[in-house]
Amino acid sequence: MICIASLRSFIVRTANLRCSSYPRREGQIGRFWRDLDSKLEVNWPQKNYHKFRAITTLMAEQGATPETSTIVNELPEKDYADEREVGYASGGWRSEDSRLTCGYSSFRGKRSSMEDFYDIRNSTVDGQTVNLFGIFDGHGGSRAAEYLKEHLLENLINHPEFISDTRKAICETYKKTDSDFLDSERNTYRDDGSTASTAVLVGKHLFVANVGDSRAVISKAGKAVPLSDDHKPNRSDERKRIEEAGGVVMWAGTWRVGGVLAMSRAFGNRLLKQYVVAEPEIQEDEVGEDMELMVLASDGLWDVVENEDAITLARTEEEPEAAARKLTETAFSRGSADNITCIVVRFHHDSKETAYSSDDHQSI
Repeated sequence: MICIASLRSFIVRTANLRCSSYPRREGQIGRFWRDLDSKLEVNWPQKNYHKFRAITTLMAEQGATPETSTIVNELPEKDYADEREVGYASGGWRSEDSRLTCGYSSFRGKRSSMEDFYDIRNSTVDGQTVNLFGIFDGHGGSRAAEYLKEHLLENLINHPEFISDTRKAICETYKKTDSDFLDSERNTYRDDGSTASTAVLVGKHLFVANVGDSRAVISKAGKAVPLSDDHKPNRSDERKRIEEAGGVVMWAGTWRVGGVLAMSRAFGNRLLKQYVVAEPEIQEDEVGEDMELMVLASDGLWDVVENEDAITLARTEEEPEAAARKLTETAFSRGSADNITCIVVRFHHDSKETAYSSDDHQSI
């Protein structure tokens, strides 16, 4: 079994060689590679071996490390009085016609820093009312996720074919935003990445786009229906795509691209970009009378809460903000060790059934 600690140790030790003289450093790196191969008991495909060695050596030279986190013991404070102190935020919103309400909840949890971000927008494009929701879960730092919060949905709204060909607009916007982020970071030594799970409602047509392992699930007549598939390296189609591009998928605590990244698609991640793409998978649905609500969340929720449980819990609350808070708190109480962020959208097919007060909820 491959041990992630061995990989971490190798990269950290190699990074420390930056202070050594070049000939001595080169020899030590070679010995470290032989030591790593022996410990991991890996028979590398010859065509991929040197590519991955070069990538990991570059990560070591730049001081990069695999996906890790510092865990602290912290309980959520119930008053949520100072969000900056407890790393917690929540709120709610409703549409002008009261047919759509949403709530969000975002909690730092047991992580020492917050790398989750969310975005909720409504707009009128070409005379058509549109609503957009996004969850962005960063890894290796918060820059990529923060960039997506600031730009992804805004770029999508401004795409010239957003209304006429929404699917095309989403695909092109995801790829362009990824390229723009990488360009903005080209002079840094960082290698942040982020997932993105977005839902776009144009009239009654719902588009859910996903990159990474955040997830969207809807409730139809009380049943949980996923509208995204997690991008994990061991998914057969994803593994085939990665290996055909010259990459490798290894077991290192979990399945990882190159033994480093636990998801097969992401924004950013420059050093693995050849294999870890930002091309979204898109699913569509019509918001009919049987569609009750939708939950978008980072994997801090889905790691410990099944799709069916999430829908059951969300349906017990009338107000979506309360539902989002319940989901966040449930994930924390079940032992989630990650940041936890979710958005709950409730569809009101009879606009009279909601009694939200605009004084108590945020507008977008």
